This record gives sequence, C-alpha cells and structure tokens, in this order.
Amino acid sequence: MQTLQKLSLPSMGCGTWAWGNQLLWGYDESMDDQLQGVFNLCVSNGVTLFDTGDSYGTGRLNGRSELLLGRFSQEYVGSGKENICIATKLAAYPWRWTRQSMVKACKSSAQRLGRNVDLVQMHWSTANYAPWQEGGLLDGLADLYEQGLVKGVGLSNYGPKRLKQVQKKFAERGVSITTLQVQYSLLSTYPVTQLKLKDLCDELGIKLIAYSPLALGLLTGKYSEQGPLPKGIRGMLFRQILPGMRSLLACLQEVAQSRNKTMSQVAINWCICKGTIPIPGAKSVEQARENIGALGWQLDANEIAELDRAAANADKKMVQNIFQTK
Repeated sequence: MQTLQKLSLPSMGCGTWAWGNQLLWGYDESMDDQLQGVFNLCVSNGVTLFDTGDSYGTGRLNGRSELLLGRFSQEYVGSGKENICIATKLAAYPWRWTRQSMVKACKSSAQRLGRNVDLVQMHWSTANYAPWQEGGLLDGLADLYEQGLVKGVGLSNYGPKRLKQVQKKFAERGVSITTLQVQYSLLSTYPVTQLKLKDLCDELGIKLIAYSPLALGLLTGKYSEQGPLPKGIRGMLFRQILPGMRSLLACLQEVAQSRNKTMSQVAINWCICKGTIPIPGAKSVEQARENIGALGWQLDANEIAELDRAAANADKKMVQNIFQTK
C-alpha cells in the first residue's frame, strides 16, 4: 500500500472554469498574463487550492484551464509554492466507462499540468441517466489513488444517497473520499438545507467544497434589474433571478457596509462560516484581490442568522446543476 500523502486544503480556493471558456466567460488568449497574475496573487496569499476540470475550455481550447495551471505553477516562484494543490474533475463522458478510461484521463490531465494531479474528482454522477456507467469510472478513481498517481479522491454533484453508496464502495478498498463539491451559496442553499450534505460530510470526515459561491456573479452587487447585464446565457438567467432576490441583496449590502467589506466578500465569508471551502473564480487581479478580502475575519452569529433568513426568503434561487443527484 502506498503511504498516505496528506492533502493540505486552505480555507478558500480558486475556481478556474473561466480559464479557457469562451462561451460563458468570454475567455481569449490575451487574458493569460492577467490569469498568471491571479494565480501568483492567490498562492502568495495562501489561496493554494485550484479547482479545474478536464472538460474546461471551449472547442479547440479544450483542456486549456489545466494547461494554464500547469504553466503557472511551474513558473511560480514565491511563498506557498509547496502548498499548491491542483484538483481536477474528470468528466463522465459517454465514451468513458471502463476503469482504465479514468486512469488514462487522469494521466492526460497530468501531462497537460506537467505534474501529477493532487486531488482527482468525479465531475458528476451518471446515476440520473446511465447508472450502469458509473461503477467502472469509480473503480478507476480508486485505482488512481492505489497506484499513487493522486494524493486524494473527491466527488462532485453527488447527493447523500449516492455519496453513502460510493463511500461504502471505496471503504472496501481502503480508499477514503477527501472532498465533495456542490453548488453552494446564499442563492443555492439546497445541498445543505434540503439534502443535509454538510452533516453527512462531517460524519464521514469529508470536506465540503462550495463551487459558484457568488452564484455566477449575482451576489457581487455588480448587477441590478436596471442593467447592464452580462451577455448570453448568464444575462438571461440574471433577468429571471434578480427580481426575486431584492431583499437578499439589500441584506448583503447592509452587512457589507457595516463591516466595511464588499458584498462579494460577505457572500464568500458566509460560505466559510458554514464550514465549507468556497472556490470563487477570478479572471482579473482585481477580482482575485477582492476574493482574498473574504479571508482573515468572520461574520458573527447575528449576521449569519440575518443572511440565512434573507436567503431562505428569496423568491428565486439558483438553478441546480442537472447532474446533482439525490
């Protein structure tokens, strides 16, 4: 058996979905220097977890996020280098169904990164539409750990029922689940309030990672019903949700002002106070700096209760990921 290498996870990470995504985030290659600045600023401030996926990057830019992360981590010189943790999610593509296909996929990711993946995650469960496909993929994840190719194994978009089943399957092989990643924010409390995933993760010793903690930007306070709104799919979604979240935004603004923080920082800090590791994305050094401002302080119990109430009363919530299982 390989010796257990410990993964060190910070209290906040950085999501890199936008790095290479033209469709939703308008990426182009001229942004690479700025993204390298984001990476450097994050690591030097203790934000050493970078979350990516082998499906990140549109069209010919497929795998772009991993390539950039690999380059940035090799070129980085500064404090925190030894703590850099790169977590990638392997997509459950229809043509991937054997355990070997997962091992191969992870090796391809490692090649793009120029280093081993630290934390490998199953991007989504196929339980909702092709349950027969999942067994082989999960076996492949456990194989990666047993072969010493990764330091930890995680899941993404899994609900409690599936999580318990996978945990049992892995435990039989002596493999523990390090992390579970779900969409969690003030606009998406469903995984914790309804599915009770935080309680289950605590019981099983799994860290809960909160992706989209700013709800694609809706919780930043930068957008209002009067506009202007982002182009494309995000704009359409914002148009639907903004009218139903007036009181939540007002509450966020009030807390932010009394704290002398931004709304984004309050929304991210709320996720940290809930015992999760939020992974807000950043496309610019300013955004990264703003995210980092969510660290080093904590909301008090009254502020959390106020925000909880406002979140529960929002008429519209974030659309749940279609792959999220029960």
